[in-house]
Amino acid sequence: MAANVPTGATEPIINGTINLPETTNGAMSGVAVNGTSSTTVPGLSADEIALYDRQIRLWGAQAQERIRSANILLVSLRALGTEIAKNLTLAGISSLTIIDDDLVTEEDLGAQYFLREEDIGKPRAAAAIPRIQELNPRVNVVSGGRLSDLIVRDQTFYAPFDCVIACDHDSMTLSVINTAARFANRPFYAAGMHGFYGYIFADLVGHEFVIEREKSNIVTPIAFETLTRSVLSVTTKKENNGKNTEIVKKQEIYCPLILANTSPLPPDVLGSRRKLKSVPALLPCLRALFDFQRTYGRLPGHTSQDLVVFTTLATNKARELQLPSETLRSDFLRSFIQNIGAEIVPTAAFVGGRLSEDVINVLGKREQPIQNFALFDGDSFEGRIYSLYSAPPEIAMATAGLDGTMPMEGMIGMPNGMLMTNGVGNGLIGSNTPAGVSNGNAADAGMVFRPTSAPADGTGVVNLD
Repeated sequence: MAANVPTGATEPIINGTINLPETTNGAMSGVAVNGTSSTTVPGLSADEIALYDRQIRLWGAQAQERIRSANILLVSLRALGTEIAKNLTLAGISSLTIIDDDLVTEEDLGAQYFLREEDIGKPRAAAAIPRIQELNPRVNVVSGGRLSDLIVRDQTFYAPFDCVIACDHDSMTLSVINTAARFANRPFYAAGMHGFYGYIFADLVGHEFVIEREKSNIVTPIAFETLTRSVLSVTTKKENNGKNTEIVKKQEIYCPLILANTSPLPPDVLGSRRKLKSVPALLPCLRALFDFQRTYGRLPGHTSQDLVVFTTLATNKARELQLPSETLRSDFLRSFIQNIGAEIVPTAAFVGGRLSEDVINVLGKREQPIQNFALFDGDSFEGRIYSLYSAPPEIAMATAGLDGTMPMEGMIGMPNGMLMTNGVGNGLIGSNTPAGVSNGNAADAGMVFRPTSAPADGTGVVNLD
């Protein structure tokens, strides 16, 4: 999925041609002269209008201006990072800083098309950057140095970037980068792939975006829609065709990976047997993989000992998520274990394209972003998104009034002094969630789960035989 073909585009298509968006949306305005169109877009040069014409038609000139000024940090340039680098460079961001000092191996050549045989033995980012730069000379593509240097840097390093993306790392490395990016108030994405399977995680801290839709007879209330999403404002405009368009400004609040990775499923899923049965086994398997890497500092191998430990972890994770016993099947476990560490180009293209699309929407402040875990199963061709949210300590403290601070970004201050957050300490405006309820559970039942050690006898573990 290329970055310049977002699935969230809403412009009508007639006979294969995408109609121009309304000029009130900040898109192109033009006047036909002798059969040609004279187009002007404030802030964009004529060359840029010509180069990004199709993108401007899809998401508007204001969004393209924000994309053009964006500085992105990409950590890792394996198959998945390669797709992301390609998509964002073609989209026309301002700069792409890549951190990957691993040396190119022969195995890299099969899934990373910016590398050549003569690059073997060179640092991966340095070898690929010249070819990435050729895709769009207007984008400044540079190396950001070594990963070992990055993980000891504080938030000041991340402040110049508009978005931070880290791929194919263990959960501890991802959490370190996520924490620093969050302190700098910068959007963070983590992603990974293992053969046919992949995931995307998003922590956008507190992100505002706009949805435009045809106005209906039902009034859109300024209130919480979910535990994490709220409506901030609603305005209307009359289009040239006489229809009324509703412009809804919304906000999503997020939590860091270290909390999301131990959060329960959302209340609407936990309260529905049908929805619980549809939760893929990929979710507990990914959590088990994160735990295995944290404990052993490596991916599981194909030894009998590793298989027993991983299977036990996955079984425990499925129980913690309250999934039905039939969710974690032996055939899926075998397939997932066999795919661990593998790179498949179609999976990288799909996951990388979906992440790039979300980044572009976030930069342009359009459309609903991922909240917050997206899973992809290339074997069954299924993709699902789950909101795995636990309130960060600063939000929970401010909501409970323990620190005496004013509402933080990501919270709405109400006239009565109540904070609209995820319901911790106060009930949600416009919902049936009572005070003291978090993620739909009792106040003492929403605690995070910690890694569970594997039972010595392997009781209750799915049998792979």
